[in-house]
Amino acid sequence: MRETILEVRNLQVEFPSDGNINRALDGISFGLHRGETLGIVGESGSGKSVTALAVMGLLQTPGIVTGGEIWFRPQENANAIDLVKLPPEQMQLHRGGDIAMIFQEPMSSLNPVYNIGFQLTEAIMRHQNVSAAQARQIAIAGLQEVKLLRSDEEIQQQYTDSSKLDRSKLPQLVKEHKEAMLERYPHELSGGQLQRVMIAMAISCNPLILIADEPTTALDVTVQATILELIRELQQSRDMAMIFITHDLGLISEIADEVAVMYKGKVVESGASEQIFSSPQHPYTKGLIACRPSLDRRPQKLLTVSDYMSAEETSTGQVVIQAKEPAQPTEITTEEIAARLANFNEKEPLLEIRNLKVGFPVRGVFGGTKRYNMAVNGVSFDVKPGETLGLVGESGCGKTTLGRTLLRLIEPMGGQIIFEKQDITSLKGEALQKLRREMQIVFQNPFSSLDPRMRVGDAVMEPLIIHAVGKTKQQRRQRVAELLERVGLSADAINRYPHQFSGGQRQRICIARSLALNPKFIICDESVSALDVSVQAQVLNLLKELQSDFQLTYIFISHDLSVVKFMSDRILVMNSGQIVEQGTAESIYLEPKQEYTQKLIAAIPTGSAERVRSRHLKAL
Repeated sequence: MRETILEVRNLQVEFPSDGNINRALDGISFGLHRGETLGIVGESGSGKSVTALAVMGLLQTPGIVTGGEIWFRPQENANAIDLVKLPPEQMQLHRGGDIAMIFQEPMSSLNPVYNIGFQLTEAIMRHQNVSAAQARQIAIAGLQEVKLLRSDEEIQQQYTDSSKLDRSKLPQLVKEHKEAMLERYPHELSGGQLQRVMIAMAISCNPLILIADEPTTALDVTVQATILELIRELQQSRDMAMIFITHDLGLISEIADEVAVMYKGKVVESGASEQIFSSPQHPYTKGLIACRPSLDRRPQKLLTVSDYMSAEETSTGQVVIQAKEPAQPTEITTEEIAARLANFNEKEPLLEIRNLKVGFPVRGVFGGTKRYNMAVNGVSFDVKPGETLGLVGESGCGKTTLGRTLLRLIEPMGGQIIFEKQDITSLKGEALQKLRREMQIVFQNPFSSLDPRMRVGDAVMEPLIIHAVGKTKQQRRQRVAELLERVGLSADAINRYPHQFSGGQRQRICIARSLALNPKFIICDESVSALDVSVQAQVLNLLKELQSDFQLTYIFISHDLSVVKFMSDRILVMNSGQIVEQGTAESIYLEPKQEYTQKLIAAIPTGSAERVRSRHLKAL
């Protein structure tokens, strides 16, 4: 076994607040060897990011390390350094140089007022004794290494292919091409490109340890797969040790050699990846593995962490876990799926879309419309009553624009939207407001969907007031209480504010609000993508239950085909504003016809022991 480069012993981190002590880390211990990847997995609030920040010496006030040690060995066979006791000025010599970090959200990690060249060279010059010109060359090499910028040979080939090229100008053209990338600003790059910039910045000083904190959470599955492969290649080529943090065990299976599972500030299970996935011991680990939708099975409902364990906090603050043996959910048979689809085929469509087009104007030099960027370009489909139609594709394919246009939140340029045999494409005023009672939406981000200054009861009651449902305030409050209880929250949530709830609870509040007017049709726009996989399973189960109880019709939008397959009867695959493939959920997965669909399926992390074993064998 290779030498240990980082060893965390009994680390404790506390956040004092209003006279109370919140212990974010409660005596965790783990080791990291040179060239090894350690995956740290757990739900939000388990202490994963706090662990990374403690190692980096970046804990924000009032967070403090109250116990334990973090031993770092910068050179082989050298004495280890306790980072906890290291003075801040000495810690700065290691942070960013020996130990680098990729943060979760690249857009908020980069300064929008500086170009990426300035931000890259600033980090390089801080940790390496080089000139500004040398720093720019190192930055360019880093961007080429993360494949955001093509190699010199590829750039030359691009210009050589031009028949009118003056070859004497080739070196200057190559230089200008590379410099142009450094001059770009964060808003001019996509999410995947920004994450590559962050990776280039992190590896620019040849760190011994790279900490990746949820580096792919905000990315599509295809971009996510590309970034994972890139990180793995860089880690192996540079022989870096890496700590990869995520809430998704499926991702851990793709990249980690060792795994530490965290729950409420403790490491509840650790071991080799293959061992964790083939034979998990702790009920929490079993729950995390089970709660992700499978592409190979079609259960009636998803298992959750609560099916495998219960947790109670004692008066002393200790968490007592009781393991449970879950009843395996019933599988939906092929015959049941066929009968359900046949039933839909006999019904008249609830919603009909005919050659729908939506474009956004691109302004010219003098402010006039130069052309239109077509986000939705000639889309047609039907949705039957009680059906769930999945809409899947990468970011920018037009999914969200299509969903909002169906609700007339965005005006179409052409085509028809027919709801219950009525063309609603040009409805206005009172007629459009009346339509809102029948068609609702659950947005992606539950944190921004609720007004932080409005009590939860008022937020859910607002549509009742607008549409004059209920004669008295008491009747409306009773309706709100019933809705909150139906989505799994207690009635006393009425008087609380959004910040007092977790992400999953906030999404339940948003679902309750969408149900307030008894709609027939709901669009779920990436409604679980911002949630932990365990909370995601709970919300998906809830949406299925509500559909059965209220005979709801869904359009379920997501970039994750495994989630869409679990929820949907039929699936539409969207790319560049057009429907490129459609069919039943099973046929899209088992027999995808388009290369684009095949790419989406191949990018889904499975989290299976077989996948882990195959990856290890390939590495050997």
